Amino acid sequence: MTGIVDYNAGNIKSVERALASLGAPYIRSSSPLEIEKCDRLIFPGVGEAAYAMEQLKLTGFDSFLRDWAAAGKRLLGICLGSQIIFERSEEGDVECLGILKGSIRHFKSVWSELEAFSQSVASPMQAISLKVPHMGWNDVSFANGGSSLFSGVGEKSDFYFVHSYLIQPTDETIVKAYAEYGCRVPACVECGSVTAFQFHPEKSGENGLRFLKNFVKDDLTEGRNA
Repeated sequence: MTGIVDYNAGNIKSVERALASLGAPYIRSSSPLEIEKCDRLIFPGVGEAAYAMEQLKLTGFDSFLRDWAAAGKRLLGICLGSQIIFERSEEGDVECLGILKGSIRHFKSVWSELEAFSQSVASPMQAISLKVPHMGWNDVSFANGGSSLFSGVGEKSDFYFVHSYLIQPTDETIVKAYAEYGCRVPACVECGSVTAFQFHPEKSGENGLRFLKNFVKDDLTEGRNA
């Protein structure tokens, strides 16, 4: 069974529709007690980091998610949920969950450093003309051996992004896929039982559904064998 973390800052409906289209059982809840028996969790999110952290603390999901990940249970972060699993965000200068080491920075902060130090994969001058938020479809390249969730998804497939801040992990080897948008943008990170997508798999057509299908495949197998 898959649990969906509902903390008043998540893009819940589209995730529910995606799981329903796959025939995958799930529970959506704003109470950690109601999903603590689940096999895996989806941690979606849209909006502002400081508000999201406030809601997580109010619901008790902040400590619950830390404990869940520390126990080696499967956790899938999406968009804002992929960011606030890290230590700190420039958005509101807020301390986040700290499940993974690293920070979340605004595109313009990263671009300005790349321009100053000439370390950009793309031209620093190119970044100046790009708009924030990064919104729309972007192809993704695999890195560092990829992830088992990529099974059946071709490299350079397009996925839907909407974000103004980007993941800056301390350990770059946890980046399993990236996009290019004025700099190298971590699109998927994975460390142990925790996987996170900066893009929206639930809004990315068949390829996005393939990611979610791979994540919940044990439930789908059980259903066929029942």
